[in-house]
Amino acid sequence: MSQGKSRSIDGMGTQAMFHLMMLPGMAFVAVFCFVPMVGIIMAFQDYVPAKGIAGSKFVGLEHFQYMLELPDIGQIFTNTLVIAVGKILLGTLMAIVFAILLNEIRVKFLKKTIQTIVYLPHFLSWVVLAAVVVNMVNLDGPVNQLLAALGLEKINFLGSNTWFRPMIIATDVWKEFGYNSIVYLAAITAIDPGLHEAAAIDGAPWWKRVWHITLPGMLPIILLMAAMSLTSILSAGFDQIYNLYSPMVYKTGDVLDTYVYRMGLISRQYSFSTAVGLLRSVVGLILMVTANELSKRFTDRKIF
Repeated sequence: MSQGKSRSIDGMGTQAMFHLMMLPGMAFVAVFCFVPMVGIIMAFQDYVPAKGIAGSKFVGLEHFQYMLELPDIGQIFTNTLVIAVGKILLGTLMAIVFAILLNEIRVKFLKKTIQTIVYLPHFLSWVVLAAVVVNMVNLDGPVNQLLAALGLEKINFLGSNTWFRPMIIATDVWKEFGYNSIVYLAAITAIDPGLHEAAAIDGAPWWKRVWHITLPGMLPIILLMAAMSLTSILSAGFDQIYNLYSPMVYKTGDVLDTYVYRMGLISRQYSFSTAVGLLRSVVGLILMVTANELSKRFTDRKIF
């Protein structure tokens, strides 16, 4: 009996130590994530920096009403959704295809070399990559020089409302698809190789083995990642767009993140920009809960 009690006490002591180890992380989250949320009050005030939050006038939902009445807010939401959905769909497709093709390479040195080259852009800042993209696609860049050599008209990719969205989606996919393929590579390695061997003996070609064995084996992970991506559907990527766009492409390139930046920090409409940001966060929270339920229903896994 005494031995059982001592084991129970030891177990409680171990659990207490684990909880104590969590305290620094919890304190960090509390200070840098939860305390700043007090600023949400600004969305319901006519905030004046000199008066502070305590001294500013309370105006209720006035800023939200004003936001919904703006003529360009619909275009901004459309831009955000088109760019975000394009990134999610094309990025997921490219990551899956790359993972399947990379898994077929049997030479280790070649496989690791390709992985290193493709993963590298993920670790570079958009401040650096934006300069690379601008130099590549400007009117004197190699892309337009190639078009001119083929007898085609030069295109101002970053100054055209027609081409800006595709450029943003394409460059983001180029930067991230290699790193995103890691999850899908792990899903492929979990598939029983005996299934492929049996199918090959029966005479099934490679593409049929991929369609009937590899993709069904990856399906739970694909659905899980798709559900998780719902949470970022209103996040089109501030750092990328801010470094690439200009007033010429506001019509198709201005998204919620850049709009909040311009209204809040440049135009100094702090309360209005907080209201826009709060609406975006609430929609993101709803999508996160929805993604969790979808993940639980279709993959038997929960995000949280």
